[in-house]
Amino acid sequence: MPKKVVSGNYAAAYAAKHARVEVVAAYPITPQTSIIEKIAEFIANGEANIQYVPVESEHSAMAACIGASAAGARAFTATSAQGLALMHEMLHWASGARLPIVMVDVNRAMAPPWSVWDDQTDSLAQRDTGWMQFYAENNQEVYDGVLMAFKVAEHKKVNLPVMIIESAFILSHTYDIVDMPPQEEIDEFLPPREPLYTLTDFDNPIAVGALATPADYYEFRYKIEKAMEEARRVIKEVGKEFGERFGRDYSQMIELYRTEDAEFVFMGMGSLMGTVKEAVDLLRKEGYKVGAAKVRWFRPFPKEELYELAKNVDGIAVLDRNFSFGQEGILFNEAKGVLYNTDAHPIMKNYIVGLGGRDFTVNDIRAIAKNMKEIIEKGRLDREIEWYHLKR
Repeated sequence: MPKKVVSGNYAAAYAAKHARVEVVAAYPITPQTSIIEKIAEFIANGEANIQYVPVESEHSAMAACIGASAAGARAFTATSAQGLALMHEMLHWASGARLPIVMVDVNRAMAPPWSVWDDQTDSLAQRDTGWMQFYAENNQEVYDGVLMAFKVAEHKKVNLPVMIIESAFILSHTYDIVDMPPQEEIDEFLPPREPLYTLTDFDNPIAVGALATPADYYEFRYKIEKAMEEARRVIKEVGKEFGERFGRDYSQMIELYRTEDAEFVFMGMGSLMGTVKEAVDLLRKEGYKVGAAKVRWFRPFPKEELYELAKNVDGIAVLDRNFSFGQEGILFNEAKGVLYNTDAHPIMKNYIVGLGGRDFTVNDIRAIAKNMKEIIEKGRLDREIEWYHLKR
């Protein structure tokens, strides 16, 4: 299997090329820009037959992708932070029109104050737009995620857009070895798109985005939710097929690491979970019965997998590189809600970590493990939310 040493951004660009994307529209924003620069290089060198649409803003970039996808093309874009926020209106149009657009969001903290470093709030602020969300731990998962995203999004029972989310600089500008299957094998896994409808079918004209009265609007939203529910099955099937073909299994929406006999687990999303796995190995040697649960897919949320995990552990330390002001970390909030009406009630504590790219280290995880062990021994929380990195 061919291998390249590439950044997370270049991994995304290569994946778009290998997915045989037909239309790309994007606007530059740090730390996303090199994704689109690399795609532009492929086009200039004659390596990819992609129509690139230069636009004046991220709002227009998503509008162009919506038009291309509605016309039957396989469409791709990328953005970060303020750019994703500017797209917000059009994200609803993409999902409401049931268009399988794939977008890479390079997680970047929202301004003000200005930051170009890692934070998950930009993508999680879009959680209710009807987009599926996949959080990559490393550059390989960025590449694999884009390929799988198109197959999931274009499934006839789904037809919803997908965000593949990678960490600013931690992944976007850091180089690692990425396995890239031969093009012919990718083509077998991901055949050309077969759209359910297309604006270019002039023998069967349709209208998109027309007014819906209260008599009809409700059902449109219900059908998006039914597609999200169907996506859980499709995600697992596509992830299993990907593993059988390429040797990397993604059949589980939550990746479990050393949880078989764990007393408590760390749960989180994205690149920070690589650090967590390293810490788990060290903590095991120190006598801690601990594991890690990496949430790959945040939308649709992996309810069943979380329940199966929660009923077998005494505690869950939820690590959130984000925050919903006036409430708590977003993953923590979702996880608690899922478990509320079940018989699985482990002690759960929310640790807010790494906002704005602040370092999150093995030693930090060791301190959190000590705190969690004390909480479980006492049988009660010291506090529900801890801003772990807060300067005192």
